[in-house]
Amino acid sequence: MTALDITARTRLSRGASGDPIYRAVANALQRTPVSGTVLDVGCGTGSLCGYVQEQFEQYVGADAVHYDAFPVEQEFHAIDLDSGRVPVSDGFADEVKAVEVIEHLENPRQFARELTRLAKPGGWIVVTTPNQLSLLSKLTLIVFNEFNTFRAGSYPAHLTALLEVDLRRIARECGWVDVQVQYTGVGRVPGTAWHWPRWMSHLAPRALSDNVVVVARKPGSQD
Repeated sequence: MTALDITARTRLSRGASGDPIYRAVANALQRTPVSGTVLDVGCGTGSLCGYVQEQFEQYVGADAVHYDAFPVEQEFHAIDLDSGRVPVSDGFADEVKAVEVIEHLENPRQFARELTRLAKPGGWIVVTTPNQLSLLSKLTLIVFNEFNTFRAGSYPAHLTALLEVDLRRIARECGWVDVQVQYTGVGRVPGTAWHWPRWMSHLAPRALSDNVVVVARKPGSQD
């Protein structure tokens, strides 16, 4: 396997993220005044569909692998996320999401530009990725000289570690507006299999959350 084998890298994730991440995305979407079509780029097994389908009329998935578990009733498009474009028209979706995808890719900025193309003017874009500023990630960096989710065992599934400042810079480069950086409020206690109590995570979400969520809007005619 090489770092360039996008299909093999995709299968390493088994096509799914965790419930806290999906819930954070669903909660973020509930605060955006949008319905219509949602495009899940890097959709995996389509698990996110169950969290957001009541808000949207149409769910569409796109990924390098078409998993058997992907809902048969939903539209799917195959795509090489490293080098290709999702085979749909510009401004296809009212909401474009990339849940735990950008860290798997060679060129996150190119990917962000593609997300921008896919969103309608005024549409929303949601991106999640591992939080490198968590206490767990910082301690792992100090001890092992690697971020927690980018240690040797995570390669080549995880390629690109992004800090909050990187995500904000990418958003600015793409022209996104109304940019919000949020956290899942769920994080693992270093050196254990336990998670921080919810009340603690809500007091210090950046330090005690395993994942970060960026919510932004593509400029529309009103901007």
